[in-house]
Amino acid sequence: MADKYYGTGRRKRAIARVWIEPGDGSITINGREFAEYLGRPVLEILVRSPLAALSMDDKVSIRATARGGGMSGQAGAVKLGIARALLEMDSNLRPGLKSGGFLTRDPREKERKKYGRKKARRGFQFVKR
Repeated sequence: MADKYYGTGRRKRAIARVWIEPGDGSITINGREFAEYLGRPVLEILVRSPLAALSMDDKVSIRATARGGGMSGQAGAVKLGIARALLEMDSNLRPGLKSGGFLTRDPREKERKKYGRKKARRGFQFVKR
């Protein structure tokens, strides 16, 4: 058995690479403590959710690098990466992760802007003159 386990997560335009190893429960993203990096408590809960579902909060240490997208997208990408790395660590965790919906990649992306429109779907304001 290896010491480190790897998982990749993606959400919107963000990509996260996650490494898990047995440890004290510390989570670092891009070399910073995850609470400091994310800044919002709701995103901290989101990142911890796969660990909380399996009650493994203090059994593994996590190191992640996230790039692209914004804070919310990066948090979602790290969450998926953690779930995939946990699955690589122990395949018996699959039912718990699957029932929580942690192994499903959120497919929603920003729709491209179309010509003749202000945004993807919104047209220009119409003035009858």
